[in-house]
Amino acid sequence: MFAVYAARIDPDRPLSGLELGERPEPDSREGWTTVTVKAASLNHHDLWSLRGVGLPADKLPMILGCDAAGIDEDGNEVVLHSVIGQTGHGVGPGERRSLLTEHYQGTFAERVSVPVWNVLPKPAELSFEEAACMPTAWLTAYRMLFTNAGVRPGDSVLVQGAGGGVATAAIVLARAAGLRVHATSRDAAKRERALELGAHAVHEAGARLPERVDAVIETVGAATWSHSVRSLRPGGTLVTSGATSGLNPKSMELNRIFFLEMRIVGSTMGTKDELRELLSFCALTGVRPVIDSVLPLDRAREGFERLERGEVFGKIVLTA
Repeated sequence: MFAVYAARIDPDRPLSGLELGERPEPDSREGWTTVTVKAASLNHHDLWSLRGVGLPADKLPMILGCDAAGIDEDGNEVVLHSVIGQTGHGVGPGERRSLLTEHYQGTFAERVSVPVWNVLPKPAELSFEEAACMPTAWLTAYRMLFTNAGVRPGDSVLVQGAGGGVATAAIVLARAAGLRVHATSRDAAKRERALELGAHAVHEAGARLPERVDAVIETVGAATWSHSVRSLRPGGTLVTSGATSGLNPKSMELNRIFFLEMRIVGSTMGTKDELRELLSFCALTGVRPVIDSVLPLDRAREGFERLERGEVFGKIVLTA
């Protein structure tokens, strides 16, 4: 079958290890099902995998892609939950909890095999392309906002780095849930797009906000960390799920964090139940993911190149 996969690891030139071509069909195993992929979406996780983060060389070649929507063996339209073995379902002795593309082959292929437990019904209201955006970026944003930040209608939130998949999802979800939404970007066009998506106010990166917010959604890392902490109200919550600009900020702002009793919460992906809630939320409210572009699987390299250059607003979707 045709697939997009990591053949080599290169921390400095990740796309040099990206290959497109034939790969073996998924193995059949008890408790698993093979899904015919209709759409899959790109994440920064896929670039990090090509750099060797979470993907050891002894697992190569590895088909990339965490997210997908497609048709299961019984003809049902489904969405995949990307965390394998979250409660032990589908994994054997000695196997461990893992994302697709770390220990198990991913979704950038004509077919992918996952435990039956990891398959959820696709709402009829969502297209395959829309549903394929949900399991990583949108699920991450959902968990950051409603589980880990614990925000409620009427609260205020700052979303750093408008344009990225998680940040874009957070803006849309926060506005739909009745929050006051601030968003930042270095790029004027991305700030304008954030307003169109529902942000109440947009700001240049590092700019002083007109109010201190109840929560900050932080995926940028070193470049925005100090601004995130300084934008929080006393007792507020900063939720972090990534660090695309680097892991080590110049200042951790520890004095402000402990003196103002702020909460710093790490967040990764989400649960199957949260994905089910997210899908239902989108189906019922009319909220839909922001799709930057849709490309056929054999043009995946173009999508990776645009993602690496930071030219994306929303999600890039690949169709098989």
